[in-house]
Amino acid sequence: MFEGLRFSHWKTERGNDGIVVLSFDRAGASVNTFSRAVLDELGEIIERLAIEPPKGVIVRSAKSAGFIAGADIREFEQYEKTGSVLESIQNGQRIFERFARLPCRTVAAIHGHCMGGGTELALACRYRVASRDPSTRIGLPEVKLGIFPGWGGSARLPYLIGAPAALEFMVSGRNASAENARAMGLVDALASPELLVEKARELILHPAPRPLKQRALAWATNLWPVRQVLARMVRKRAAAKANPAHYPAPFALIETWRRGGGLGSRLNNEARAVAKLAQTSTARNLIRVFLLQEQLKSLGSGEHGIDHVHVVGAGVMGGDIAAWCALRGFQVTLQDREMKFIQPALERARELYAKRLKTPERITPALDRLRADVDGAGVAAADLVIEAIYENLEAKQALYAKVESQFHEGELLATNTSSIPLDQLSSGLQRPQLFLGLHFFNPVASMPLVEVVTHDALDAEATRRALAFCKAIDKLPVPVKSSPGFLVNRILMPYLLEAMTLYSEGVPGPVLDKAAKRFGMPMGPIELADTVGLDVCASVGKILAEFLGLDLPKGMESLLESGKRGKKDGQGFYIWQDGTPVKPEVDPSYQAPADITERMILPMLNESVACLAEGVVANADLLDAGVIFGTGFAPFRGGPIAHIRSEGAAAVKARLETLASRYGKRFAPKDGWDRADLA
Repeated sequence: MFEGLRFSHWKTERGNDGIVVLSFDRAGASVNTFSRAVLDELGEIIERLAIEPPKGVIVRSAKSAGFIAGADIREFEQYEKTGSVLESIQNGQRIFERFARLPCRTVAAIHGHCMGGGTELALACRYRVASRDPSTRIGLPEVKLGIFPGWGGSARLPYLIGAPAALEFMVSGRNASAENARAMGLVDALASPELLVEKARELILHPAPRPLKQRALAWATNLWPVRQVLARMVRKRAAAKANPAHYPAPFALIETWRRGGGLGSRLNNEARAVAKLAQTSTARNLIRVFLLQEQLKSLGSGEHGIDHVHVVGAGVMGGDIAAWCALRGFQVTLQDREMKFIQPALERARELYAKRLKTPERITPALDRLRADVDGAGVAAADLVIEAIYENLEAKQALYAKVESQFHEGELLATNTSSIPLDQLSSGLQRPQLFLGLHFFNPVASMPLVEVVTHDALDAEATRRALAFCKAIDKLPVPVKSSPGFLVNRILMPYLLEAMTLYSEGVPGPVLDKAAKRFGMPMGPIELADTVGLDVCASVGKILAEFLGLDLPKGMESLLESGKRGKKDGQGFYIWQDGTPVKPEVDPSYQAPADITERMILPMLNESVACLAEGVVANADLLDAGVIFGTGFAPFRGGPIAHIRSEGAAAVKARLETLASRYGKRFAPKDGWDRADLA
């Protein structure tokens, strides 16, 4: 069948049973993604399969990393720039549709990650079998790139598993485990990794019909009258989570499905809708955010040489850092003054592992890797010591003097300080070249960023090891130069302080929160201050306010003196019940000042420019990545610097000058607004 043909990215093998195993192994890549060259080869293979149909076809990955990660995003970005997105989408649709029409049974054998275009190829198969391995995750996350599945995914999935489940799956962009995929009908069978291909052969030789209930659900929920009603319901739920003006993709997906039609019509509508979305600033910025994420991941290459992590300080941050490191496979010892301070951290770790790992056989080893260590015996055995005690220079220096004498050669010392410059902390160290900052963000389990804080005496190899360690614990590292607040807190604090100033002027907290969320922030500043903790905000705020030339808002001191610290105590700016703020009702007749959004957001942009000018990070990409992944700054805007570029640096600077004339010098544009890289 394939005699005389050689392929760069696909391998074919025909067994004695007449079944062809088609193995995807993209040349020169560690993971499988679809490029134009990959699709062209697949198209050529499908032509041969159509001429001489085998008994069946099994599609699998030849890479241990996973099945298929989706389309090559960098190539897709080039299509957007050249205006050939529609043609590219239609080409992928044609190839997958020809595969779906092969006159033989086809099975996708899925192991590891199966995302985007990989899932769409699987949907073009007659059957799907997935490995039970925990690494197997199946998803259609295109909405996170500002588009939606365009190679037949949105046209096929609702008609396979029913519209309600399919729409929720695609609109959320979430992924499913093999077991969850089987339960929803996305996968037909499960197998152990080593028996995956054999299970696929079994499906070809002895196919079983899909359950009647699944087929009935898929038919009933795609009827025209049902689509009209269901679309309104799904649109309303989506609007509660995302602003259509900021994130149009979920709503375009729902509308495309609502219109319906035969498969050919659905594919045509899908292609045109996705091509239109690809031209939006949201898609361009979200694709940029994805590429920034990949850039941060690439910083952590190489070996880190760390097996044992010792954390000093079992508070919320230290305890959760220790729990996360143990979750990711490291041996961890957690130290504090008494066991009563460590026990709550161990209980939080147990809850985290139960949520993430599910089964006792996976939870127990993780718990075993995390050990209480009141005496600090783990210091001498560790390869990395992370200090996470309270923000006090003298206390930290005293701790370093005590632990450093126990270090072995090459052992790293890191601080989780959020605001104290490292040149102050490192004075008096015997080995400052092995001391750096690893600044995690709260909550550790859900915040992806770690600031790797450097200073002039730091050894380059220590920096490289720290970056690799961050990658090993599944965090995104951004190297930052030591300065008060580093990058994220330095940019975030003017935003929080100005919001508190507005609050002290009488603007209700819910109004401020709503204005920030309309801009695209994931959480309003008043709710965020309560969540972080008013004591933490005050501590960091005092350090940064002096450095930035700002004043602490009126009323902040009295609020702290009352003992109100926010979410952790149940009361701050808001009253908190069951972890949720109870926000007071705002008088409907209240009219907020027209410039409250600018007063909160522009200080962030101003400080971003200052950080770039001072070299706190190496370039604008790293700054945008750090602020997006560290604060949740409106991803659809692409980051502070990207937003300045889209608005025009001169226009933003002029708005700052206007605010400075109204409210004072805190809004005065800082050095750096004339930089060429802001244009």
